[in-house]
Amino acid sequence: MLKKKNPLAAKTVTAVLFILPFFVLYTLFIIWPVIQGVYVSLHKWGLMGKIRFLGFGNYTRFFQDKYFWEALWHTTWFVIISVPLLVVVPLCLGILANRGMALKKFLRIAYYVPAVLSVAVVSRIAHWFFDPYNGVVSFALHDLGILKAGEEIMWLQIIPLFWGVITLTTVWWTIGFSMMLVISALQDIPPQLYEAAELDGAGKARQLFGITLPMLRPVIYLILLLQIIASFKIFGQVQLITLGGTKAETRPLVLYIYDSAFRQNDLGYGAAMSYALFIILVALSYIQLRIQRKKED
Repeated sequence: MLKKKNPLAAKTVTAVLFILPFFVLYTLFIIWPVIQGVYVSLHKWGLMGKIRFLGFGNYTRFFQDKYFWEALWHTTWFVIISVPLLVVVPLCLGILANRGMALKKFLRIAYYVPAVLSVAVVSRIAHWFFDPYNGVVSFALHDLGILKAGEEIMWLQIIPLFWGVITLTTVWWTIGFSMMLVISALQDIPPQLYEAAELDGAGKARQLFGITLPMLRPVIYLILLLQIIASFKIFGQVQLITLGGTKAETRPLVLYIYDSAFRQNDLGYGAAMSYALFIILVALSYIQLRIQRKKED
């Protein structure tokens, strides 16, 4: 007697076959490097390989490392000054680019184009603009008479100006993706809400604060979370705009991890600091999600 095929078992096998290639690649390129990184962080490890076992020595070491705490503060400072702009600017641009106007498509393309550039290209453009001797900004200031002949502003040498350049470059480069998230969320808002508000006599400003922004709250939280994580991982802009010449006074944490691992030949210590940064990001993400959940409730 022939047995009937179990449709659930057949679907399960099919699902496993579809998932298996991704799972294998994800394990090979994500999970295994994470496990290997933990193993490396427990050792004194150089570019030539394992030297000796240290246990949690690398993890206790950065508690007494003033350069680690300085780099963490520099990174935190960048997050403080950049994240509000990285949330507010794409929000405003998204609302502007979603309005029914002839230039709507042009504005969307113009705002999004920088997001497709690599960090190397963006950093080169920023360096070209803010070079103290041959930069576009320097030439403009001289032409306007703001700077006299022979006077130059060292944009990347003065700490406040340095962070201003890095923040401006990052905002210009990364707002495109966040703006598209805002536009996508705006298109999901039912137009009937605005029609009802107009019938009740609500103006544009009241519609903005009473309908648009409350409906955009989930995507705003998402952008905030993504930008906090991205800003804590800042590396390429600083490394490439300064051509690798950033000082300890402006060095972010990921750049210090890179210096410790590859320039000082201490991969174990670099791995330990990487997991410290990972724990910080997980904690911040958890706190934000808890706050978001409480407000939604």
